[in-house]
Amino acid sequence: MSTTDLDHQGADPAGPADSRHGVDDSAIAVLPWWRSPVNLASIAIALVILAAGFGYVVGNNRAIDDPNAVDVGYLQDMRFHHEQAVQMSLIYLDKAQQDTDLALMAVDTVISQNIEIGRMIQLLREFGQPEINETDLAMAWMNEPLPLERMPGLATDDDIIALLEADGARAHEIFVRLMTAHHQGGIHMSDHAAEHASTAEVRLMASKIAAGQRDELAEMSRMTPDQ
Repeated sequence: MSTTDLDHQGADPAGPADSRHGVDDSAIAVLPWWRSPVNLASIAIALVILAAGFGYVVGNNRAIDDPNAVDVGYLQDMRFHHEQAVQMSLIYLDKAQQDTDLALMAVDTVISQNIEIGRMIQLLREFGQPEINETDLAMAWMNEPLPLERMPGLATDDDIIALLEADGARAHEIFVRLMTAHHQGGIHMSDHAAEHASTAEVRLMASKIAAGQRDELAEMSRMTPDQ
């Protein structure tokens, strides 16, 4: 007898395996999708996840205040202000003769203010605002509008040239004088932003900048540069 014959003889005329065990396929109830416990559980989990995600987004949007004109204007103008402080510090550090304390201050200015500039740019991008003041009119955000290059404390082109050309004690004196005026101007702007900016981060940044520059002013007032 062939294997095929054995298969035919062993076949159950009643139907498939389930039928041999007394299970009738026609008796199995197929629930609509909305009555299936598995489907309902999956939908419930999905709704919980969506609700949690929606709540997170809404909660964050409510937690972060929208920037106002002070936030944007301060970041743009202080970035410009910081960039000149970095420039003057690099000029001083290029001198053959440096006062040790002033050189340390210059290094700190280059590092710390470049870090702050980076964060200012990042915040302006997050706010969807230009990274620079495109109006050429500074400090309108604090109701003291004036040309950008005349912001309080900014050195003039002649000041920068004098610092470039100076050596020894003369370079020390010019650097201290320019940085003192520069910090005084920065404090004036930062104090206003610390009080009137809308976002917590800008207020905190302005407060820290003002405090740090006050400390450096006090330090410079005590310095007697090397001759």
